[in-house]
Amino acid sequence: MSWPGHIKDVGGIRTQFHHMIDIVPTILEATGIPAPLMVNGIAQKPIEGVSMAYTWDRANANAPSKRETQYFEMFGNRAIYHDGWIAATPPPQPPWLLGTAKMPEVLNGYKWELYNIAEGYSGNTDLSTKNPDKLRELKELFLVEAQKYQVFPLDNAILSRITTPRPSATAGRTEFTYSGEMSGLPDGSAPNLIAKSYSITAEVEVPPGGAEGMLNTLGGRFGGYGLYMLKGKPVFTYNLLGLERFRWEGQQALAPGKHTIVFDFKYDGPGIAKGGTGVLSVDAKEVARKTIPHTIPALMTIDESFDVGVDTRTGVDDNDYQPPFRFTGKLVKLTVNLKPGPMSAEEQKRFNEAVMRAKLAAE
Repeated sequence: MSWPGHIKDVGGIRTQFHHMIDIVPTILEATGIPAPLMVNGIAQKPIEGVSMAYTWDRANANAPSKRETQYFEMFGNRAIYHDGWIAATPPPQPPWLLGTAKMPEVLNGYKWELYNIAEGYSGNTDLSTKNPDKLRELKELFLVEAQKYQVFPLDNAILSRITTPRPSATAGRTEFTYSGEMSGLPDGSAPNLIAKSYSITAEVEVPPGGAEGMLNTLGGRFGGYGLYMLKGKPVFTYNLLGLERFRWEGQQALAPGKHTIVFDFKYDGPGIAKGGTGVLSVDAKEVARKTIPHTIPALMTIDESFDVGVDTRTGVDDNDYQPPFRFTGKLVKLTVNLKPGPMSAEEQKRFNEAVMRAKLAAE
């Protein structure tokens, strides 16, 4: 933490236990701003954190931590910290299996480990056998904290939870139009390009001297796509989950004036994760064509957003550009058209069975 003129012990080290939810209370205390009780007429929940500002004073370098307890939970894997001790359940399977292997009974089927991180912060020595009473105490404390902070019901299903359809403002829509710059639209509110044909059309005006920058993107370094201009040339990059990148690029820089850039993709479905053929065109003239063997099967991204005219967070290809890569011309309009293709009866059956197997494995 750095605050010139206020934190005197620059470069000092503190060992008190704290959690990321303590950052907001620290900022509020430093700025003298009270946590709001109401926002736009809506009552707010209390801030669930403890300020770390007391640690800034060198005299408090070894003061006891003001955070005594903290719970952790994700997809049924959980832990509880209290007064220098931490009890935790090691993951029952590797995260890349997405919960498709058989999972233990979520409440009582997990193995617990116990560590005294006040004496060994690396968590190297499991003390659960030597201190069964302390482990029992912490497990009971987890139940108390979980009830307090609305953690229940516990659910260790992963793939089935991620792929379950949710209410969506975009469901059933096949055409989306955007004007001007826009960023931060969540994946769930963006046009869904998974397992279907689609086209992305950008109407642009290139100023004298040329233009470059992002026209439309969803995702980034770990999967997604981007339609952009690079040194005046149109480019479409499809990032297959970081495993492979497919690229369409025009050979000529666009002259000043109005242009229509289109990326049209014909999907090889029905089915999931099939390939297809993409065509990049400018002013109705094809400038690049490529057929790819696979597409992203389920989720384009879980931690990035749909952006128009700019790219936030990470880029789809670090070798081409670095965010925010704001478009330097004028983006008059961007249109996304979806052309859903139904699965065959057999493929729909297999897909439903796969989802059911994932659910059963998690139960």
